[in-house]
Amino acid sequence: MTDRRYRRQVAPADAAPELLDHERRDARPCHDDPPLVTDGGRPMPGVPSDGQDDACGCGSDCGCSGGDSGHSHGHSHSGERRVRPDGGTGAANVEPDGKLKPIRFTEPATGTSQNVDDGRPDERVGVPDGADLETPGDGIRAEMNDIEEPEGKTWFMELDEAVIQADRCIQCGTCVAACPSDSIGIGDDDLPKLVKMCTGCSLCWDMCPRGGLRYERQWKVTGGDDNVKGAGDPITEFSAKVEDDWRENAQDGGLVTSVLCHLLEAGEIDGALIATESDDAEWKAESFLATTPEECIDNAGSFYNQTLALGNLDLEQWEHKLDVPLSEASLALVGTPCEIEGIRALQDFDWDYAAQEDGVRAIDYTIALMCTKNFNYYSLIGELIEEERGIDRADIGKMDVLHGKMMVYGEDGEMLLEEDVENFHDAALKGCDECADFTGYCADLTVGSVGSSDEYSSVIVRTETGLRAWELTEPDLDYHDLEDRSAVGKLQGWDKKKAFDALQRPFDPDAPRFIDYADHAEHYGSELHPHESD
Repeated sequence: MTDRRYRRQVAPADAAPELLDHERRDARPCHDDPPLVTDGGRPMPGVPSDGQDDACGCGSDCGCSGGDSGHSHGHSHSGERRVRPDGGTGAANVEPDGKLKPIRFTEPATGTSQNVDDGRPDERVGVPDGADLETPGDGIRAEMNDIEEPEGKTWFMELDEAVIQADRCIQCGTCVAACPSDSIGIGDDDLPKLVKMCTGCSLCWDMCPRGGLRYERQWKVTGGDDNVKGAGDPITEFSAKVEDDWRENAQDGGLVTSVLCHLLEAGEIDGALIATESDDAEWKAESFLATTPEECIDNAGSFYNQTLALGNLDLEQWEHKLDVPLSEASLALVGTPCEIEGIRALQDFDWDYAAQEDGVRAIDYTIALMCTKNFNYYSLIGELIEEERGIDRADIGKMDVLHGKMMVYGEDGEMLLEEDVENFHDAALKGCDECADFTGYCADLTVGSVGSSDEYSSVIVRTETGLRAWELTEPDLDYHDLEDRSAVGKLQGWDKKKAFDALQRPFDPDAPRFIDYADHAEHYGSELHPHESD
């Protein structure tokens, strides 16, 4: 049998929000009934209090404030219990007169917290027996749902597994530029890193010259069927040098700087994305947008580490230097052959590259620097040159790789180091071994020292756009036909052979431009589904 003290009438679900009959103000209790009183001892509005407390015997928590005066307190003449609006519960820190009680704080425990000075801050202490508090690996994804992933969907984790963690990244920055959700940034180690959630769009993988981009196919897409043999299919070739006084600080003949200056002066471009020396580390290159001939001249010369140039195409960071709307800017890009391959592939598609979109579309002129390999800054400058050979990086005035030698000069031009470049290969980016593009097949202009005598630059004009840049610059140059085409061809052949030995996938300029991750993993032994493994 149900105790009537704990029964209360419940209104139908569709009843109007009003009191039940025994809760109405006219359902008055007997004249000698005591009033309802809240837990703080405060009378309910309009009802006098008799000061009695918990006389019904049902306990202080029942809310009836009942007594022994014939009717239970809080009950109507019908015998039904009246429902108290606060349920009989009051604030624990409030006095009967409504004032706050004194606040008491619990003193912190002593001798039980972890001492981070004597132990690891991430060490778990006081873990109950049998408790597993470790964060689950990526494999938890497969356990949480049984949804099949769409075919061909590739994540940044695949790129990380097969390229970055495999020490094959060439630091071109193409993956950063390709991401349509701006999810990829550049870490403190100068490598791409995920900075927010990956959407699995596959573009970072597809565009990576060491991942999904079959770069030799990109040569043909850019320059045609004849652009895969020898040094490619150029329009013309020269050996040239600048005769201006500023050339003494430039590399070889100063050709790249001169071309950029003439493009700026002619209004062909609004800026040039080049390398400058970091303010924080001597001889460490970082991306810089030069918008005047003076800035180009001030930054003449070469650095032997990558700047992730394509990871710096977010033009908002350069907006203060540009006099045109970002969407209308025209830029030149100076970079290594792999960076030129990357920008060409990005520009071939109408995909939206988010923050990098305006920068990708702004590149109208590309200049490739002849390159067999590039170096990790910390390994080359910090370890091999500074620590092992005792040359302070602050004393270096110029560096060059020429005739198979690594050359380091002081501020006043004296030779500090001349040594076979092979002795520095341990500091080279390992992914460079797979590159067969010494002469920059995808560029408008290719510039380097091979094939020309000292103080001259070798210039390969590959496109009509490159020819336009050459024609603007040519009147101020001392130039003649390329002195030694065979030297360029031989080094290009050596570079290809090295790449064929290092590549673990087939080299095939006629195959599809993009390589499926599964196909790549089959050749390189990469984890097939790293985002689902632990």
